[in-house]
Amino acid sequence: MKFNRNVLILVALFTSISPRKTKNPFLLTEEEIKYSSISKDDIDYGLSKTREMFEFGWRNYMEYAFPADELDPIHCRGRGHDHENPDNININDVLGDYSLGLIDTLDSLVVFGDHDEFKRAVNLVIKTVSFEKNTTVQVFESTIRVMGGLLAAHMIAADSTNRFGPFYMSDYGGELLTLAHDLAGRLVPAFEGTATGIPYTRVNLQKGVLPGTTNSTCTSGAGSLLLEFGVLSKLLGDDSYERMARRVNEKLWTLRNEATGLHGNLIDIQTGEWIGHLSGLGAGIDSFYEYMLKSYILFGDQRDLDMYNESFLRIVTYMRRGRSVCADLEGDIPIYVNVDARDGSTSNTWMDSLQVRKFMKTNKYKCEVCFQASFAGVLVLAGEVDEAVCHHAFYYAIWKKYGVLPERFNWQLQAPDVSFYPLRPEFVESTYLLYTATKNPFYQHVGLEILESLETITRVKCGFATVHDVADRSLEDRMESFFLSETLKYLYLLFDTDHPINKEEQERILFSTEGHIFPITSLFNTPPSPPSLLDPPLSILPRRNASFCETATEFSAGITPLRHSQMSHLFKTVGVDTNLHNWV
Repeated sequence: MKFNRNVLILVALFTSISPRKTKNPFLLTEEEIKYSSISKDDIDYGLSKTREMFEFGWRNYMEYAFPADELDPIHCRGRGHDHENPDNININDVLGDYSLGLIDTLDSLVVFGDHDEFKRAVNLVIKTVSFEKNTTVQVFESTIRVMGGLLAAHMIAADSTNRFGPFYMSDYGGELLTLAHDLAGRLVPAFEGTATGIPYTRVNLQKGVLPGTTNSTCTSGAGSLLLEFGVLSKLLGDDSYERMARRVNEKLWTLRNEATGLHGNLIDIQTGEWIGHLSGLGAGIDSFYEYMLKSYILFGDQRDLDMYNESFLRIVTYMRRGRSVCADLEGDIPIYVNVDARDGSTSNTWMDSLQVRKFMKTNKYKCEVCFQASFAGVLVLAGEVDEAVCHHAFYYAIWKKYGVLPERFNWQLQAPDVSFYPLRPEFVESTYLLYTATKNPFYQHVGLEILESLETITRVKCGFATVHDVADRSLEDRMESFFLSETLKYLYLLFDTDHPINKEEQERILFSTEGHIFPITSLFNTPPSPPSLLDPPLSILPRRNASFCETATEFSAGITPLRHSQMSHLFKTVGVDTNLHNWV
């Protein structure tokens, strides 16, 4: 696969980096010295503690929750679809009575090296999981969590080369791929019957789209399906699923604002008119941008990269504030603000940590947004390491303020607008990717602090609980599937530098937005089929150098990515109590 100069993709992330010369240690502050190196004992502790936490959560899910979708870790019981309250979309959008926790965790068992448990879990899925359920689920969530989990585990179980270890199953007959195909077929009705081809938000697994289903959807929910649908098409040799997802992305592309080139966050799937004009790196756009870039990496279609680069140019033009170069010592820390897609004016002063639940009482709509804290990881993939360092540091300061990340933080008020934390992985993912790109021990220290927070704040009798309020650290009885499938997976890889994924497989795998492992292979990197009558005409995109190839050398081991004065300024901006840190 050839990567053009617009995007670094795997160069900054996966090439060997020669550390720059360490400056005179006597000119470094105590905190800079502390975070510039890490001991083997600390690494070993991070590995063993993350493994213990994963095994604790997994064992209790299997003992107290399976075959239910999730574990309620406080009361040690399972949770599934809320059939008594169909309008409880906070639960029902995600939980479809299809053993979500089991499927979503399959490739985490691979990362943790438990081949016996992986094979047992695959056989459990084959024997017990069915999608013949009278449950209405969100198309986006079932695609990234369930279809993605099935596809990743299928490719590992069928891989006779054992690229990740002895996970090949000689008696495996492709049943997980068959299940993924079955699920995709049940999601297809969501794409039918809409004037734009943009799918409905929800679909019933038995009955299709139910009467009264909302015509509103968020940009990310509709435009972040291409990786999973594309991989399914490549494995089946049937391009209809990839075509369907690509048509949605092309339609959304044609609907961006003519003046700014920005997308809104909420759209009517029948009229193509924007209902919500908020544009940012969260609040319903999130993984739409992420999947433009990742689709290029996986499938090699230049148009996906062109879309990402054009979008990134608009993001920088209208949303970015602060000094132009992260590593500079002068000026405000760079941040990305939410703007009005129609004119680029600043809309508000809050930033999403991950998922913000937007409810519109008139149509019972919920938009899942999962991006801002993970945007640093996307920046790393795009070669924008300098930008990634500053973006991550801002969220690190918020984490230090509360011990966890509130779902929405108001940077002007220095306080949460939405105060819960459901064990989200995106900040951890960005920490891992930045370490992989820079090999800077600072990020492993951050990982240790994350581990300590999760252990002391969220650990309960049978697992790890959602933080209801980051201020008082009260808890909710829910452990979402992504805690085992993503949060602990990325933490483990952060410390296991000898893992195959961190060695010979680094340039050959890609993580989906749900953290599922997709191989970068020639099977996927095939030219797209000629357009059909259903495909809209493609607009011609300008070729821009919106992203640039940047090495990560400036942030390698020997000194912290940001100097003491920069960290101190950042912590003051967020309002971190000086008793919680020494960056003063």
